[in-house]
Amino acid sequence: METLDVNEHRFASVISDINKELQTKGYLSEDEVVGSTMAVEMTCTVPKAKAQLRQLMSEMRAQNYDVIIFATYRTACKLRFIQKQTHLHQIDIWNMIEAVRENGLHVLDPGAELEAIRLEHVLNTAFSQLNKRVPLAQSVPVDRCVTLTTNWLMSAYDRESTGHIRAFSVKVALAHLSSGKLVDKLRYMFTLISDSSGHLIRARFDEYLRDLLMLPAAVYEGTSFRYTEEASRTFFDTKPVTVNDFLFVMTAIPGRQCLMWLPALNRMAHVENVVHPVQCEACRRSSIAGFRYKCRRCCNYNLCQDCFWRGRVSGNHSNDHDMKEHTSFRSGSKQIGRSIKKSLDCVPSRSHGEPQLPHFPDTPQKTLDMSFIVPPTPASVLVNGPKDHPSTHSLEIASLQQSPQPRGVRNRAVSSSESGQGDDEHRLIARYAARLAADENKAVSSS
Repeated sequence: METLDVNEHRFASVISDINKELQTKGYLSEDEVVGSTMAVEMTCTVPKAKAQLRQLMSEMRAQNYDVIIFATYRTACKLRFIQKQTHLHQIDIWNMIEAVRENGLHVLDPGAELEAIRLEHVLNTAFSQLNKRVPLAQSVPVDRCVTLTTNWLMSAYDRESTGHIRAFSVKVALAHLSSGKLVDKLRYMFTLISDSSGHLIRARFDEYLRDLLMLPAAVYEGTSFRYTEEASRTFFDTKPVTVNDFLFVMTAIPGRQCLMWLPALNRMAHVENVVHPVQCEACRRSSIAGFRYKCRRCCNYNLCQDCFWRGRVSGNHSNDHDMKEHTSFRSGSKQIGRSIKKSLDCVPSRSHGEPQLPHFPDTPQKTLDMSFIVPPTPASVLVNGPKDHPSTHSLEIASLQQSPQPRGVRNRAVSSSESGQGDDEHRLIARYAARLAADENKAVSSS
């Protein structure tokens, strides 16, 4: 294998020297030389990329996920494996968005296509920034992560081997394979598929759903979660869809059949380190890690995720029994206390399957931009003297990071929005006046 790599590099070097000589003699232009060199490099790296991709998928098959009888968990396990192998699970959604913006993908048309080299630049930014944030012992091999992730994404979205991938597909895949709350990922997606009034664009949602379902297909689960136009039309009715409507439908449990794997993947990432101090009735393991499944018919009958996913049972329990998934453990006393609170109406009741979601403004709220007058100056800076100010977030990031409002105070918050904007203006003017006064005092003292 090493001999093959050496020969590939020698071949590329010889071709490069020949092209330079032809350019010197005027037979080739500079653009033709660059194009020829890139073609040779791509030819040399394609076999290596295919070998890395085959190894990745072979390692995934070795995990024996295909014996899991539930397609939802089987798909989630496979995608979680891809996340960990590529180290995408270590990059949170906000840093991934910043990497996308730093490489200019946020200004591209959704249908714009990228070459693999530009995708590598995005990933290189994301993984390089990751290594700057984590301790040295937790750093990741940037080159390997970039190459492996690029190869897998290109195989997932470039089925015709054109060497190009849509910018929108890159955003969808990287957002959902990064770490973070599912709500935050979906809010970011909504900014890409909604109009300026904050309403969903149906055609873009169709593209989003199509690209999202390419992820299960990339781990050989396309038959279980297949895209259809009929399924896309059943998500929403004909009324305008706001961000809250979008989040409610996309996070519902149980949700649409084609997206049942998506919340499961998100839950799986949060329960990997959870330990339940109870015994699995099938394998007799003293404690259960990850998901715990409790039978609603058998008394105190618990199964670990490995046994439940593979259909292992014991005693009088049957796979036909209704099971409840648990992501945390409550002792008997805590369960009794919660039951008492529910009976006394101390805990608000929720309908079955309704997710606990914060409420966001239905229309995008643009922040007041007075940066052309003076940047906001903290009080401590006015006392100690001016210092350098960090650059502000862009409107896209700022709108995503707006604090959610509880449903009960929605009307009150909306009614006070105008006064809140007026207060913002007064505060900015006051800061501007204070900054001018500070500059004037500094000039007087220096003279």
